[in-house]
Amino acid sequence: MAFFDELTKKAKDVANLAADKAKDAAELTKITVAIAGEQKEIDKNYRTIGEWFVSEYEGEIPDAVRELVEAVSASKARIAELEASKPAKEEEEPACEDVPAAKKCPICGAESDSKFCPHCGAPMGE
Repeated sequence: MAFFDELTKKAKDVANLAADKAKDAAELTKITVAIAGEQKEIDKNYRTIGEWFVSEYEGEIPDAVRELVEAVSASKARIAELEASKPAKEEEEPACEDVPAAKKCPICGAESDSKFCPHCGAPMGE
């Protein structure tokens, strides 16, 4: 019996260690996502400051940022050209005829296009 007790204790220790490592990984991911969110917020605010500056001092852009402002203007012009060259969208894509119609479950009546009912697990039939 002592063998099984020892084995059970070791299994619990390994499980606890794995749970702790998973918790640490989740916390690290949470922190990383929060940092990325804050970085996006900083970038958005810098972009807003830059857009305000360019619009406010349009005719008197300092030489230090003139090349950057011109590069942004050139990129905006290129985007406009690319948008204009897009093919016109059709009204609506025709429905694909290969998609099977949803079947009704013979047990619970739920509709699905799978082989088994997602609600009760019964076979959907042919």
